[in-house]
Amino acid sequence: MAENANTQRVSDNGVSIWLDDLSRTRITSGNLKELIDGYNVVGVTTNPSIFQKALHQIGPYDKQLKQLGRVTVDTAVRELTTTDVRDAADIFHNVAEKSDWVNGRVSIEVDPRLAHDTEKTKEQAELLWKTVNRPNAMIKIPATLEGLPAITATLAKGISVNVTLIFSIERYSQVIDAYLDGMTQAMSNGHDMSKMASVASFFVSRVDTAVDKLLEKNGSAEAKALEGKAAVANACLAYKLFLDKFGSDPRWVELEEHGAHVQRPLWASTSTKNPNYSDCLYVDALVAENVVNTMPEKTLMAVAAHGDGKPTIKGAFEESQEIIDRLAGLGIRMTDVTDQLEADGVAKFITSWDSVLADVQAGIDRVNA
Repeated sequence: MAENANTQRVSDNGVSIWLDDLSRTRITSGNLKELIDGYNVVGVTTNPSIFQKALHQIGPYDKQLKQLGRVTVDTAVRELTTTDVRDAADIFHNVAEKSDWVNGRVSIEVDPRLAHDTEKTKEQAELLWKTVNRPNAMIKIPATLEGLPAITATLAKGISVNVTLIFSIERYSQVIDAYLDGMTQAMSNGHDMSKMASVASFFVSRVDTAVDKLLEKNGSAEAKALEGKAAVANACLAYKLFLDKFGSDPRWVELEEHGAHVQRPLWASTSTKNPNYSDCLYVDALVAENVVNTMPEKTLMAVAAHGDGKPTIKGAFEESQEIIDRLAGLGIRMTDVTDQLEADGVAKFITSWDSVLADVQAGIDRVNA
């Protein structure tokens, strides 16, 4: 299958396209391989909501559930999800090798109920890494205050980390520091820098969903003019921070000399929620070198059909700051918005995880009846 011209242009301009979805059916049907071959997909991310959809299906997981027998539901969930991630990592192994282990990554998230428990997050991150047992896997850890030291400790063990649920510039700065500290420790511990990787998942569309509600409530003409602009502005300023910090921090200079890969910004939550906005908005507006965009298949196909994919971020820093300042002038403080989004994001993933546990328990009962 020839690569799509539009997704190829996105890739040529520095964006690594990762699929924001995974299921056993997608793996076994060959669909995942088709997206690699035809749409420039070079990685996969998962989260509790994605596994909720996958594990709700009756059928694809029954054979493995039968083999597992009457295990605890937590054990069953871990075995089912790590099997999918391991199999996907095998599919992406050649991509990982050809990209010097920058891409070809498959992410799996720690139990979201541990989002505010540093020690248990560290323990489960190591357990998931050892269970998947693939060099191109990535462990997702949320960027809560309690998650930050777990990120550092996990990297220090030579484990690749996808830092998730980042909404604010301030928290993103802390995430970069956690990465640099962790990689410095990994270097001291003798780990191979060249095979480690990390991304910082900065959430996008949820920012517009939250800010637009506040703008609609304001009701002024100025507020109306700012609808649909906060998320991209916030992400553009995150990219500026990425350039600034990695361009000036002496820790990174030493790490790069030892073969480390830069921690790339990853644009997450890039499906368009508002039907009045372009279905490619959070892809086309965030094109730059050294970034990842993780897309659900619907967004990927929209980009393939009519995406632009030309560079857009670097010339937008001044305008982005102006947008944030104008929002503040209307009484909309981004820190208030992003703090709430982080809390809501953790809660949403816990709800999804509870559904995963219920569905898998039902599956255990069904196949062992």
